Amino acid sequence: MIEEKNLTPQQIVRELDKYIIGQKEAKRSVAIALRNRWRRMNADEEIREEIIPNNILMIGPTGVGKTEIARRLSKLAMAPFLKVEASKFTEVGYVGRDVESMVRDLTEYGVTMVKEEMQERVKEKAAQQVEDRILDNLIPPVKKVGTDATSKVGFNVDTASDAELNERTRERFREKLRNGELEEREIEIEVKSNKSPMMQVFGPNGMEEMGVNLQDMLGNMGRKQKTKRKVSIAEARAILLDEEAEKLIDHESAVQEALQRVQKQGIVFIDEIDKIAEPSTGAGKSGPDVSRQGVQRDLLPIVEGSTVNTKYGLVKTDHILFIGSGAFHVSKPSDLIPELQGRFPIRVELNSLTEEDFVDILTHPKNALTKQYQAMLDAEGVSIKFTQDAIRKLAQIAAEVNAQVENIGARRLHTIMSSLFDELLFAVPDDINSGEIIIDPTYVEKQLADLVKDKDLSHYIL
Repeated sequence: MIEEKNLTPQQIVRELDKYIIGQKEAKRSVAIALRNRWRRMNADEEIREEIIPNNILMIGPTGVGKTEIARRLSKLAMAPFLKVEASKFTEVGYVGRDVESMVRDLTEYGVTMVKEEMQERVKEKAAQQVEDRILDNLIPPVKKVGTDATSKVGFNVDTASDAELNERTRERFREKLRNGELEEREIEIEVKSNKSPMMQVFGPNGMEEMGVNLQDMLGNMGRKQKTKRKVSIAEARAILLDEEAEKLIDHESAVQEALQRVQKQGIVFIDEIDKIAEPSTGAGKSGPDVSRQGVQRDLLPIVEGSTVNTKYGLVKTDHILFIGSGAFHVSKPSDLIPELQGRFPIRVELNSLTEEDFVDILTHPKNALTKQYQAMLDAEGVSIKFTQDAIRKLAQIAAEVNAQVENIGARRLHTIMSSLFDELLFAVPDDINSGEIIIDPTYVEKQLADLVKDKDLSHYIL
């Protein structure tokens, strides 16, 4: 992974190109926005606080890459990143999640992220302590007999020789541990109990935060309990490493650093933002839609810049980058309240996918569906190869079905590929347990004949 300070806009686009086909304008916008955070943090102090992020609104049909851009961006950002569904939030006064919870969730993720980084830095020291704990379990050290005010017993020859023998034995076992010779051996270790009450509170503003605090309080009570488990040394090492690393980090410093990162580098991706837009044809409607504008009004101060109370302290949202995303099939961006529209000044329209795009999607990305199916069948000892004509045929069918039924973008390829491999995945490994299978246009037509004929596709649309 390239470090964030070295991620130029063009480097970010190249990283996104590995997984997302087309949509150059959207990639450029998020790349510039991501780099602008670094530029602001390295700008002159006098103006640094005045530079606010330009929030982005991505508009485009389903399945064209909006959510995928968010997923990949979260890995490139190396900063607190949260993806939320706008449709989950309700206006204050209704039962459901209030919009401030997105900032609390982002802060929670930021704290976890910083703690993991700190644990990584002390992992070497923690590994040494884990090794000592496992050795103490295998070969308990000899308690040395000393002299003090209440005891007149001193060291004797037997005690000294026992200690030397014990130390030599421990060193031999330490060497075996480091060579991986004892990985399968079982030992009994004492671990913290993970049982803690789960609680989620829905209600008026502030109640949700109270629910989080209650859950933490009850959870802390549970953490005091310890249980004994019999596990292999390999498993014990993984369990104890986290425990020892956690002991070595400064939790207060982690929280303070996380709060700084969230406020200066945080990114919130609000998906399905069109679902809270009031369609222009829906004037006078009532029922479940009554809180849509209320959610927008509640969202406005968060995006605009406000202070949110979290269990870790106050978090300012002035410099958090917000990226909105929606298909806007029923509503339009102009159906959002004007104030909220003004807080998403960068508008990016994503294009519908063509047959050529489908060909690229099936071949170029690192996580292409063709590569996924090849990997799954490789695990069974069966090799799959696609001819270029077969991939072209799959792309043609996907584009045709999208045009004739409903355009669900690249998600259509999941339907197509699932139908293509349905018979083969059922036959492996019972009927076919090895060999190479060539997927050519004839095979594609044979497997997808019924799918192409059935224009309704009601059975296949997920």
